[in-house]
Order: sequence, then C-alpha cells, then structure tokens
Amino acid sequence: MEDPRIVAERIINNIEKVVIGKDRELRLAVTALLCGGHMLIEDVPGVGKTMLARAIAVSTGCSFRRIQFTPDLLPSDVTGVSIYNQKSGDFEFRPGPILSQVVLADEINRATPKTQSALLEAMEERQITVDGVTHRCPQPFLVMATQNPIEYEGTFPLPEAQLDRFLIRIHLGYPSRTDEILVLDAQQTQHPVDTIAQVTEETEILQLQRAVKEIYVDPLIKQYIVELATATREHEAVYLGASPRGSLALFRTSQARALLDGRDFVTPDDVKELALVTLGHRVILSPGAKVKGSTVADVVGACLARVPVPGARARA
Repeated sequence: MEDPRIVAERIINNIEKVVIGKDRELRLAVTALLCGGHMLIEDVPGVGKTMLARAIAVSTGCSFRRIQFTPDLLPSDVTGVSIYNQKSGDFEFRPGPILSQVVLADEINRATPKTQSALLEAMEERQITVDGVTHRCPQPFLVMATQNPIEYEGTFPLPEAQLDRFLIRIHLGYPSRTDEILVLDAQQTQHPVDTIAQVTEETEILQLQRAVKEIYVDPLIKQYIVELATATREHEAVYLGASPRGSLALFRTSQARALLDGRDFVTPDDVKELALVTLGHRVILSPGAKVKGSTVADVVGACLARVPVPGARARA
C-alpha cells in the first residue's frame, strides 16, 4: 500500500470538489472514516451535509444509502424485515438500508426514540439482530447523521446513549462569499458529485484504519486524555460528563490526525484540537449553567485550561 497520508489526502481533495471551502470539516469527516467511527452533523439545511456523505461514498467506492427519518418511520424500515416466501416455505431476510457501507441518517431527531434505537446495535457492535438472527454490517461502515439545530418542533432529542456512539460532532456552517460564488460556478451546468471519480478502494480504507491504530501514543498523552475526560465529569457546570467511550474517541481521532499530518506519533496539540468535537456532544450541562448562558465549548475550554499539558513536568 502507498503512503497512508497520500491516500487520505487524495480522498480529501476529491471531496473538496463537491464541498467547497470546508477543509477543516472535511478533514474531520475523513478522520471519522479512518477511525471507523460515526459522525453527527448539526447544521441548518442547504450547507452540503447530504453531498458530503455522497462524496465520501463515491470517492471510496463504498455503497451508499440514505434514510429520511420521519415520525412514522419504523425500526424495520431501518434494519430490514423477514418475509415469508410461499414458494420455498421459509422466511427470507430483506436487508434494510442500514446494511450499507456509508449510511446517511437524515434529520435523525425527527424519528421516535424506538426507531432511533434501531441504530444503536449497528453503530456499536457493527451488526443488527432481526427475529433472533444476527447480520453483520459491511466493512468499512460509517453512519453520518444530520439534525437541524434551529427547528425543534416535532423532533425527539437524541438520548445520551445514542449521542455517545457518535465519534465526533461537527458543524459545516455557511460558506464565505468567495466560496459561495465558487459553488454557483461549479453547479452552473451539473452537480460536481455526478462528475467526481472513485479515488481509492474499500480495501485501502480498511488498511488506513489499521494504519491509524499503529500510530504511537505516549503514556503521558494517554494520561492527558483521561484527565481531560475526568475534568469534564468534575466541572461544576456539568450534569453529565464525557464517558470512557469519549476518552477512546479522543485517543483514536488524535492518532488519525497525526497520520493526516504525516507523523507516526501523537502530540498534545492533536488532543487539544479534537477535544471539543469528540467530547462536546457527550457533555450535558446542568440546568443552572444553562440559565447562566454557559456553553459546552466554554466547559471544554475550561477543562483544557485546567489540565496540565504533558511535557511541562518530568517523567515519573
């Protein structure tokens, strides 16, 4: 396999033809892919959330399915259903859209908690169970969920157990004026997502995921990650802090960031850069903190300021 960084950069450059002017967000999306994790995109309509998912699928040669979450969506609409075949006399399983490699769960908070829970097993165990039979999800497997942060009427907030299963949460945001003009130019005759080509194979993605796990993380960096997660649990404005799964998310994404930067080791800057996107959605503020106007970003920033950075003290 060629240099993992070159393969990753090729994917990012290909996606940039579709989602223009969002280099940091695209790198975070590819980071989630390299870690084998899932991503929650919280943003207003029309900023390219669906196109980002489609571009990732096309660039990597992965299968892609989109699920539009609505209040009347059933769990079987997500996982699939067993149907009786009169000719054979047996039940046949017809897989749902969750058994794809890149799954876009559009407006996930519009479905009922019962339907949302249909994703839990797939996102964590990479499998689904229908009528007592287990079916493995294809590899690589990436769930990209979107939700509108403005319109809450008729929505069901994601439970903490589901939020915790997302590796990162990102916000695309509006493009700059210059980038928006480039978007108009790019779509004057046809949409760029219809013209981009596949730039890597599924097997290369799996090799990239294995390469990420080989990135060296010093014991002091591991201690720094755990202390940051612990600080969120002990912060006075927090009702519920980051879980151990959050520590693992920060650990793994730091390895992926190091790989994207061409390094074979993680630095404290990697951890600090990814702390908010990996821990932020796992932190629940107390009612008093919300009344005072505190935000999750404030809490994570305070934790970063409180926890000493590795290297400022001698090794034990």
